[in-house]
Amino acid sequence: MALYICRCIHFHGRAAACPLSDIFIYCSTHTFNGSELKMRTVVPCLTILLVLAVCSAVHGCPPSERAALLAFRAALKEPYLGIFNSWTGDDCCNRWYGVSCDPVTHRVADINLRGESEDPIFERAHRTGFMTGYISPAICKLTRLSGVIIADWKGITGEIPRCITSLPFLRILDLIGNRLSGYLPADIGRLHRLTVLNVADNLISGSIPASLTALPNLMHLDLRNNKISGPLPRNFGNLRMLSRALLSRNQISGPLPASISRIYRLADLDLSLNQLTGKIPEFMGRMAVLATLNLDGNKFFGNIPPSLLVSGISNLNLSRNYLTGELPDVLGPRSYFTVLDLSYNNLKGRIPKSISEASYIGHLDLSHNHLCGPIPSGAPFDHLEAASFVFNDCLCGKPLKPC
Repeated sequence: MALYICRCIHFHGRAAACPLSDIFIYCSTHTFNGSELKMRTVVPCLTILLVLAVCSAVHGCPPSERAALLAFRAALKEPYLGIFNSWTGDDCCNRWYGVSCDPVTHRVADINLRGESEDPIFERAHRTGFMTGYISPAICKLTRLSGVIIADWKGITGEIPRCITSLPFLRILDLIGNRLSGYLPADIGRLHRLTVLNVADNLISGSIPASLTALPNLMHLDLRNNKISGPLPRNFGNLRMLSRALLSRNQISGPLPASISRIYRLADLDLSLNQLTGKIPEFMGRMAVLATLNLDGNKFFGNIPPSLLVSGISNLNLSRNYLTGELPDVLGPRSYFTVLDLSYNNLKGRIPKSISEASYIGHLDLSHNHLCGPIPSGAPFDHLEAASFVFNDCLCGKPLKPC
């Protein structure tokens, strides 16, 4: 049995700093019977250090992912906050601002860059972020990405990289508040793990891709304030996990697809300020958890479905359409509205007395219609102002002129 004793020495016998090639491992072998085997081996320390460096690299991000991040950064210019100043060194998992890595594999898992944040870097600068440039396709080389948040930088242009749909683990894609143009990727339905898609407040055009309805885990869809046109996909209701669909301020046209009735988790639907047409479907008032329905600023016509006024909807805005007929006289204790806005339509007849039986109505707007007759007394009318009733044919009573 032998004991190996090794130490690192300088070949010239000096301890001072010198080229690594001049440093060696000195190993002597001793036996336990007291005699020494006269055998010495010298191995360049440089070899040992290279082995240690390779082992150490396992605990940092792969060089290919570091290179991809640097290529991503090179396509962007952020002149005020210096958020990319920390993107130095070999390990992109170590304190690179906005970069998070998987603790086991050390692969880049998230890019989280928000231009509006309470992070100290923004507080010190006393301003929000501004960034120009474009989103480089190099981001697609980070194949383990789970979240991509590049939000509210106001000046980033160009298109959403087509290759973004090749990221199989992507769950969050949040690009709100930039100046991105072009179309939504036609094959966005490949992102089967996607739960959040937010491209609001950009310049995205074209129609909603049919493949978007193939996202089985999508819960939050925000396309507000773009230039998206064309109809809602016929199979929009295939998004069974969807809880929020915010598509206001676009140019979406056509009727509401009947398949929407199958989205049982849908709680917030905002389609305001589009060019939607047709009648408002009766099923909208029978959706189990729908609490907010904004259809204002479209071209809907026909009567107001009575089911909308006795449902779980608490924020209902149907203003600025072409709705006709009388107000349904169906309200009761189940009717609870923080907002009930039916203004700027072609409604006629009297204000139904059943409105007084609603458990609560915070804001009621019936202005700019063709209503007539006395305004009922009591709640909620006793706290409403004249602006809620003006520009009708012949409404009278408090808060308007006496009948």
